[in-house]
Amino acid sequence: MTDSSGARGRAGRVLVVCTGNVCRSPYIERRLAQLLHGTGIEVSSGGTGALVGSPIDPGSVAQLRQRDAETEGFKARQLTAEMIAHSDLVLTATRAHRAEVVRLSPRAMARCFTLADFAHLVADASADEMDELDETDPGASWVARVAALAASRRGLVPPLPLSESDIPDPYRQGPEAFAVMADAVENLLPAVEQALTP
Repeated sequence: MTDSSGARGRAGRVLVVCTGNVCRSPYIERRLAQLLHGTGIEVSSGGTGALVGSPIDPGSVAQLRQRDAETEGFKARQLTAEMIAHSDLVLTATRAHRAEVVRLSPRAMARCFTLADFAHLVADASADEMDELDETDPGASWVARVAALAASRRGLVPPLPLSESDIPDPYRQGPEAFAVMADAVENLLPAVEQALTP
């Protein structure tokens, strides 16, 4: 969805962030990519303290395979300001990760949300609000327009409590912890998929 100059394509780019980029963010990345297949939206991920070059943690692989999602060809990446700048929407596992994204790239504040906060903000957006996105900023990608809608609703929708905003970290824990993580993500994905599907 990009030309040779790196200009944003019409659909847009989503960046998912956690700590090591081996458990939560690759799980979210691969499930979002699966759900948004055919939309042209690009989904990638990175970590604030990435285990650079590592594959997806076996615990997350098991959860992804249960949902027939792709698990191959992944290498953990360290989050950079450049990665953030090239994204239209940044979704983080926790609010601490969101703070780290904004520290690296202050201009990203308006388009950066935890996965749970983003789902909460867009879940009850009206059909009229979504329809109006086609009329706003024709030069922006679809993802950028949805991110702007979510940002505009921050003062209108009561914020989630912290206990509901963060996805639990299953790293170095057993299968049950990965199942809890995956279930937490899966509960949020329907609202995110609906909002991001052009």
